[in-house]
Amino acid sequence: MHEEDAALALRALGWIVSDEPRAERLLGMTGLDPDGLRASLGSQATLAAILAFLTGHEADLIACAEALDIKPEAIAAAAHRLEGQQRMDA
Repeated sequence: MHEEDAALALRALGWIVSDEPRAERLLGMTGLDPDGLRASLGSQATLAAILAFLTGHEADLIACAEALDIKPEAIAAAAHRLEGQQRMDA
């Protein structure tokens, strides 16, 4: 796992959970509860799911990128790498 991609996913998660409705959408998408999410933050699959959540909703992707002062493409690329590595490791 690329450490930079993992760090970006964790930063993105911080942005996601700063808004309760957005955080609830993430939990609904992943099927995790807050405790399960916290417990799985070391999992590449969870980190990939966090970034996939953003890439699946353009408005959130753009807003998160602006908040983190990065390009939306950087988030999408990190999501792609995490998802691709996950498949290769399976």
